[in-house]
Amino acid sequence: MFRRTARTARTAAALAATAAAATALVLAASTTSTAAVTAPGFLAGTDLPPHPGSAWYAGKVTKGLPEFAPFCVEGVLPATGSWYRDFSTEFDTGAVQVSVRTSSSAAAVKLAAALERKVAACAADWLRKTPGGTASWQDYGKLSVEEGAHVYGVHTSMPESEPGVHLYGIGRDGTTVTVVKWGQMGYLNEAPVPAFKKTTVKAVNKLNP
Repeated sequence: MFRRTARTARTAAALAATAAAATALVLAASTTSTAAVTAPGFLAGTDLPPHPGSAWYAGKVTKGLPEFAPFCVEGVLPATGSWYRDFSTEFDTGAVQVSVRTSSSAAAVKLAAALERKVAACAADWLRKTPGGTASWQDYGKLSVEEGAHVYGVHTSMPESEPGVHLYGIGRDGTTVTVVKWGQMGYLNEAPVPAFKKTTVKAVNKLNP
């Protein structure tokens, strides 16, 4: 007959503890992996500034970056960890949201800062590359939401061509960064800035529901 000794009991307990620890590590790794491949929450069409003549149509949330990088943030957004969604109307007004799950809070801070610098310099950069054009920009200030957000406006125009106006909302929640770009023909004084600020707040609040 097998007799359970104190030593045997201790060995069994140690093996059970080791197995439990291994299971916890597997579960933790699985959770981290799942979080890395799960898309952040995105805006819906109804979250964008209302258009007077059309509803907003939202595309699918898609992994990676858009085929064409959003104006003013070319070369800044990484393909790894990125997701995007396009929005359109029946007129010239459109929008795109790109969100990035970074590797750490420090990486997210760095990416958000790079996006802000790029947008703030966009008008001047565009003018240097576009002889005869005119451009301007506006800093519409910071927003108090999660780890913060910032809204900017950029206007560009070429002689004998329709002017374009763009609004940018850049924000962060933990390790996730988002940028929302809205654009149409027109000027900065025609842009729906108050409504777009609300859109930006919603975009950041939806990142990690």
